[in-house]
Amino acid sequence: MAGDGFWDDQESAQQVVGELKRVKASLGPILDLDAALDDLDVMIELAGESDGDEGADEVAEMDGKVVAAMDALEFRVMLGGEYDVRDAYLTVQAGAGGTESCDWAEMLLRMYTRWAERAGFDVSLVDRLEGEEAGIKWATLLVKGDYAYGYLRPESGVHRLVRLSPFDSQNRRQTSFAAVEVSPELDDAEAMEIRPEDLKMDTFRAGGAGGQHVNKTDSAVRLTHVPTGIVVACQSERSQHKNRSTALKMLSAKLIAKAEAEREAELAGLAGEKGDIGWGHQIRSYVLHPYQMVKDHRTSLEVGNTQAVLDGDIQPFIETYLRSRRS
Repeated sequence: MAGDGFWDDQESAQQVVGELKRVKASLGPILDLDAALDDLDVMIELAGESDGDEGADEVAEMDGKVVAAMDALEFRVMLGGEYDVRDAYLTVQAGAGGTESCDWAEMLLRMYTRWAERAGFDVSLVDRLEGEEAGIKWATLLVKGDYAYGYLRPESGVHRLVRLSPFDSQNRRQTSFAAVEVSPELDDAEAMEIRPEDLKMDTFRAGGAGGQHVNKTDSAVRLTHVPTGIVVACQSERSQHKNRSTALKMLSAKLIAKAEAEREAELAGLAGEKGDIGWGHQIRSYVLHPYQMVKDHRTSLEVGNTQAVLDGDIQPFIETYLRSRRS
């Protein structure tokens, strides 16, 4: 009993700390703007008391900081979804096309890892299944930090690559597809209750680094939600029990994200927009041949520096999409 109470108290304390962090993250842009406005008032007053244009540069610089703080506050308002402040699971899955699509999926995994690291998020690999010749069939990242889910949620969908194939001896042009799924990490108390009869569990030996125990026992877990066909897997922990617990939270998060996407699609349909939550609906195209361009089909934003985008410079696409949704 005492032990159960200890763990309950510890879990409650972690939830309180997490909630405090989320409140602090929400208040941060407001406090920054308030401080910037105070500094601007002082600078304007000092400039008015001085002769000539001595304080004009300082006022202009401070005004720029106020505008930046207002933009940050406006952007945080856009991230007002119920789970936007949470950490995020991001899964990349190769589409049809064999080695080409597996290689493309790994390119996307690298792109998101670099974006997250540059943005100051912590990134860890939860699951990864290698392709037969190159690349990955799928992989899941856990991106930890304030508003990770809010930032990454617009990336859910199918991503299309057009390039000269490095796997074709004749170097012909090839089109490849990969799907990206993003779901929030939930607290244990928030996780959706899933009926045991709706679950199918498979265990297998984890691959890659992780110590002798990880590689010699069936510690990795794969869960299939039979009613929806959603599959999640975890092999990052040494314990099968911990992997199963993480996989259950991932599955619950995916079911919640799926319900959110279906609601948004229904609202879009009521507004007269055409959309499809499925494999065939690409949100972005990355063209490396015969010209260089990345285009988001939802906002029509185009970027010519494809290498920068593939190196993680995707913030313009995220912000443009969120602003368009806000409008």
